Parts: sequence; structure tokens; C-alpha cells
Amino acid sequence: MADFKTRDFWYDLPEELIAQTPLEKRDNSRLLAVDRTSGALAHRHFYDILDYLNPGDTLVMNDSRVLPARLLGHRPTGGAAELLLLRDLGGNEWECLAKPGRKLQEGAEVIFGDGRLTAKVVAVKEDGNRIVKFTYEGIFLEVLESLGKMPLPPYIKAELADQERYQTVYSREVGSAAAPTAGLHWTKELLQKAQDKGIELAYVTLHVGLGTFRPVKAENISEHHMHSELCMMTQETADILNATRARGGRIVCVGTTSCRTLESLVREDGTFEAASKWTEIFIFPGYQFKAMDALITNFHLPESTLVMLVSAFAGRENVLNAYAEAVKERYRFFSFGDSMYLG
Repeated sequence: MADFKTRDFWYDLPEELIAQTPLEKRDNSRLLAVDRTSGALAHRHFYDILDYLNPGDTLVMNDSRVLPARLLGHRPTGGAAELLLLRDLGGNEWECLAKPGRKLQEGAEVIFGDGRLTAKVVAVKEDGNRIVKFTYEGIFLEVLESLGKMPLPPYIKAELADQERYQTVYSREVGSAAAPTAGLHWTKELLQKAQDKGIELAYVTLHVGLGTFRPVKAENISEHHMHSELCMMTQETADILNATRARGGRIVCVGTTSCRTLESLVREDGTFEAASKWTEIFIFPGYQFKAMDALITNFHLPESTLVMLVSAFAGRENVLNAYAEAVKERYRFFSFGDSMYLG
């Protein structure tokens, strides 16, 4: 594998191109189609995506649903406090990010929503994250739906008017700290049109962690260690993917999380079976893809592991050239931004 530096994946992005709010219609976003062999580019809209998909292809989508995991409350003294849920540890205990950290030491309590939900810090981890035990009446997810806010990425400063706009239309398995954003462009009508064209739909689950926004700090990318995320595939999906391969169809991943799930769970011979595992797969140029034939994705942060993944698939020069063109044409970037097709 080539020994790439993190700075090899830098591109210059004017701040005003970072989308702060979703478009009124999901599939009205722009689509930059990239031919990964020639590097040729085409400017389209997302509702044109079916022009790039063939009967017999299968779309693979991550059906994870974002937890409204940002809880704003107060300490018994009245001071403001905030928890961001990261991982369910069982027994009403969660690993969380906590603010203000200096006030939320072991034994500290936080009250949410007139006391409907209370939290006690039971441990402070070495990395500064807190282990918190919650007390509440009823069903935790229902309490969270009514009290929690969406944990939007740090580069989005605007408040989200409709929380469902940070969910895909096919989300169902609750557990992500961030949305699998490539799927935000799909509407139920467009998915139906895909099926009418003879394209199959298959679902996997990868619960996106906040580590997805963690910058690469290592100078050489091979020294970067990925955060761990839980990914799952049902036998139904495995059967669909195996049948797709058998008939010569393509496997088209919607988003880098679907890609990472398939590449984590594919067997050496390129087939699939029902499986789940914690994955730390890090895909960068030199990686040999075993599962994915085409990718639908958003525009990713400079020097991020996701730009590296896309570069592994379509070639670094092609990707950086496409990003430069998108900046020039004033595409909208990141979670609520525009889309790319790489095939």
C-alpha cells in the first residue's frame, strides 16, 4: 500500500458552502456523478440517480435511526448541564460526553424535563467520557424522544426545525449518534421507482458513532486507529446480495456506513451470511474492495477517513478533482449537502 500522509487528502472549502439546513425536498439536491475509471464528471440532480442504476442491481442501505441523544438539563444547584449519549451499556447505564466536565464528576446528578429523567455520574473514564445511570418512569426511548434533541454535527450551527429531516425515510433500528447522511436524499417515491425499474433494496445496520467526526491526527494515515462501531446483516440481506452476485448485478452502497458494513462482513470468496461484529475497518487507498461495485455518498470533511475511503474506491486524483469542481460549482457540502455517485 502507498504510504499516504493525512495532508494528501486536504481540499480547500469556503465555509459558506457547508449546508446548515436540509433542502425543502430531499431528492432535489444536486448529484455529481463520477466515472471512477476515467474521472469524467456529470452534473445532475438526485432525482436522476436511477439513470445510473440498472435492473438487477441492489441498493444497500443502512437502516440505523439516530437517537435524539443530546439531553439538556440542570444540576440540583440550578447550573446548566448537557449529556450526549454515546453507547448503551445495559442496566440503564450509558457512556456519555458531559458538559461542563469539571462540574460533572463521580456522584454528580443531572435533572431533565421537570425530573421525568435524572442521571447520576457513576464513573469517569480515562478518556474523559462519563458512565451515567439513568432513572425514569416508563420506556427509556419514549422518554428520550420527548426530551432529547438531535446531536447535529459540530459544523451545523442552525437549529433543526423538523427532527425527522436528520433521519432517512427507511430508518428503523435506533442506535446511531449521527445520521447515515447519504440516505437523506431518498424519498419513498424514489425508492419505489427504483424497485419498479427492477432494482432490489437490501438493508444493513451500522450504528454510527461520534467518532465518525473525529479528525485524523496521525501524520501517516496508516497510524490512525478507527473507532469501533457495531454492524449487522440479516440472512435476508445476505441472500439478496448473494443472488445479486450470482446474476451479475452490481452491489451499490448508499453511504460509507453501508460500504464499511459490507466490507467488514463479506467472506473471502465474496459471499455473505447473516453476521454481526464490532468493526474498526479503515479503508484508504490500496484497499481491495470485495463487496461494493458503486457508491452513493455525500461530500466529506477534508482529511477525514471518509474522503480516504472514497479515494480508495475512485482514486485520489479523481476524487480531489471532483471536490474541486464541486467547490467551483458551489455545491452544498456535508450532512445536509449534495450528493455524489461513484461508479
